[in-house]
Amino acid sequence: RERLAFLRAALGEPWPAVDDAALLERAPEWLSGARRRADLARVDVAGLLRGLLPWDLAKRLEEYAPERIEVPSGSRIRVDYSGERPVLAVKLQELFGWDAAPRLAGGRVPLVVHLLSPAGRPAAVTADLASFWGEGYRAVRAELRGRYPKHPWPEDPARAVPTKRTRRASGS
Repeated sequence: RERLAFLRAALGEPWPAVDDAALLERAPEWLSGARRRADLARVDVAGLLRGLLPWDLAKRLEEYAPERIEVPSGSRIRVDYSGERPVLAVKLQELFGWDAAPRLAGGRVPLVVHLLSPAGRPAAVTADLASFWGEGYRAVRAELRGRYPKHPWPEDPARAVPTKRTRRASGS
């Protein structure tokens, strides 16, 4: 629903409205066979929402508003569509070497990246990774490098190898 709402807001027609009012209009049709609470639990809401899409839009849903994005480390990270703009929250080290996050909605909307510390706390927010690597990264590196010494903090993150792991301790 959030992915469809994002595409409706970003692109308008022909993406269907999925706000509460639009869905309430369809409720009698969708819930006509439900007699008990247990019947409601069996309703395939995702299937009903997909059913709102003609085949050409259904093909573009994953391209225009992917559920997950593969980052340079190989992780597939879920995109959060619940806010005003889509957000990808990922540990900073997993993005080394990535100069630009994908744009969504057919290239119209930049993905906002929440760069997380090794502990999973927000360290920076950007929609422009190239600028962050060139300007903001130095401050983040200076602040977090001492706190997380087992994690890589290269001087040139744009050319560094992305990783999900810590550095091995010397002598291991």
